[in-house]
Amino acid sequence: MKSCMGKVLRVDLTAGTTTVEKIPDEVYEAVLSGKGLGAWYLYKNIPAGADPLGPDNILGFCSGALTGTGAFMTGRFTVVCKSPLTGGWGDANCGGVFSPAIKQCGYDAIFFSGISEKPVYLYCDNKGAEIRDASAYWGLDAVEAENKLLEDNVGGKKARVAVIGQAGENLSLISGICNEGGRIAGRSGVGAVMGSKKLKAVVLAGSRPMPCADPEAVKALSKELGRKIHKIKVPKGLGGSLAFGGMAMGAGPSIPLDGALTPMLFKHWGTPSNTPMAVTSGDGPLKNWSAGPKEVGGVGMALAYSPEKINKIEEAKYHCYSCPLGCGGRLDISGIDYSEFYETHKPEYETLQAFGPLCVNRDMKSVLYMNEILNRAGMDSISAGNTVAWAIECYENGILTKEQTDGLELTWGNYEAEIELIRKMISREGFGNDLADGVKRASEKYGGKEFAMHVGGQEPGMHDTRNDPQLGIHMVAEPAPGKHTIGMALQYGAMSLCDICSWAPPVKMHAKAEDLEPTENMGLISKANACYSMLFDGIGGCYYAEMMGVHMYKAVDYINAAAGWDYDGDHYMEVGARIQTIRQMFNVKHGYEPADVKLPARMQGKPPLKTGPLKGVTLKNEEQVSEHWKAFGWDAKTGHPLPETIEALGINKLMEV
Repeated sequence: MKSCMGKVLRVDLTAGTTTVEKIPDEVYEAVLSGKGLGAWYLYKNIPAGADPLGPDNILGFCSGALTGTGAFMTGRFTVVCKSPLTGGWGDANCGGVFSPAIKQCGYDAIFFSGISEKPVYLYCDNKGAEIRDASAYWGLDAVEAENKLLEDNVGGKKARVAVIGQAGENLSLISGICNEGGRIAGRSGVGAVMGSKKLKAVVLAGSRPMPCADPEAVKALSKELGRKIHKIKVPKGLGGSLAFGGMAMGAGPSIPLDGALTPMLFKHWGTPSNTPMAVTSGDGPLKNWSAGPKEVGGVGMALAYSPEKINKIEEAKYHCYSCPLGCGGRLDISGIDYSEFYETHKPEYETLQAFGPLCVNRDMKSVLYMNEILNRAGMDSISAGNTVAWAIECYENGILTKEQTDGLELTWGNYEAEIELIRKMISREGFGNDLADGVKRASEKYGGKEFAMHVGGQEPGMHDTRNDPQLGIHMVAEPAPGKHTIGMALQYGAMSLCDICSWAPPVKMHAKAEDLEPTENMGLISKANACYSMLFDGIGGCYYAEMMGVHMYKAVDYINAAAGWDYDGDHYMEVGARIQTIRQMFNVKHGYEPADVKLPARMQGKPPLKTGPLKGVTLKNEEQVSEHWKAFGWDAKTGHPLPETIEALGINKLMEV
């Protein structure tokens, strides 16, 4: 593949050695780079039964196949490992500027095995790789450690840093890996794996050129996309009406959305634009997934999280590598009386929803403060928010006592208690120690399992499955369960995948009740969503580029131009199916049974909500998941990929390479 480096770096932390490994061209053609390369490598090299926090687990940092080619919105990297949170496949994704730094050191990925006797970090530049002592950085938060590492590694090209905070050092199973001042690859417990290896950071300072088969063709595609994004303007006054727009969305039929809405909303506000709509439409889970909008304040709660309030304290916008959108920003939070921080990253929608409406907290300033605490510690806000909401509901129902919570009054909306609890979780202090590994393990110790929202051990993203049954399929069927970024009906409607894929069903307006049925058509839709998602993770693509749709973001044309290929959409969707099947095979290899993964009863609408846009909705999730597995050519009952499917995708031969 002419857009990849053709090599990976293998670091054995037990032996203290580094080895460069060449990757055959047929691997890139089969699974691209990014998540696909990581899936191939980990399936081959992690033995069955490996302890996720032991020396046999492999932690990989994987750049995208289009990163550095000039293709817009392809600057994301994927971290892969065996997840200590679920015991199966694990991955987490992040933007910023770290992905191209991997390739500028001459590699498509860096894989770590073994365990160091003392804290270390990897330093890599054009001259090679070196394992260095990290004792001086251990104990620092992610921002402090990154700044000190940059100070201590000056000269030549500015280094890029991926680092863990105290949550990863303390082996919290809901910890992630940070870069760019606390931006986090948060899911699957990847930070705990890094901490278990005593690996504090990866510091990259290479300057090698990144290849591309036809840079002029890629440049032309990026210019076209840039013009389209630049032309999109936000109508005046839209911000204040988002909550009411959410009410309309929740009441009407399922209408395919124009992919151009993605850049319109996110260019101006970033992902916080979704919060007020989510509260009123039924998209955002409320009061630990137990309530309708009126029970948490309705429009009042939605307006408390207006994105206009965030924009008023935004100091500057920023962009990920190769991105014309710029949905990120730095916020001035010096006006928060109890904050020791003067700024924070603009919080993602997931964080706002998890510590706001999910916990019935209307104080947005407190969520901005918690955002910075979690970012610096390297703790996943999705998992942490679900866990805190569980604790509040358990306290409300007498399952947890004030003595057990270390004196914290865990009541709905008590943001002071939320703040103190996440601090305890990060430091593993007292009651927080039992919550630092997520809601599944906490509920196994204290009870309240009916209030514990997790899917296969991982807490779900902040989009309600009862509002989007398609999302419920992916939350369960995804090899790394609980993910909200793999597929939704809303997402499928915006992408027009039927225009590049011969077997993807056409998009049409329909009654929402149709989305509840376990049909072959629904199975094909969910398969198409998953395949396209895997394709984007293979190229290093952004979820919001994916959401723009195939006519605005021309991924197929980008890949052909950068790689020097001439394949159609069906070919690339097969690549996505191959990546997804290898990840499912990884789970089967490691004894993580797909059929054992269930959506919590509450998330299925059992019993159904009595108020709001999701009133009376009950999912047929298990039947729909079965249709999804059949569409992939996996066993409809077990979720195991069938031998004939594995053979047809060429995976057996691929594993012999």
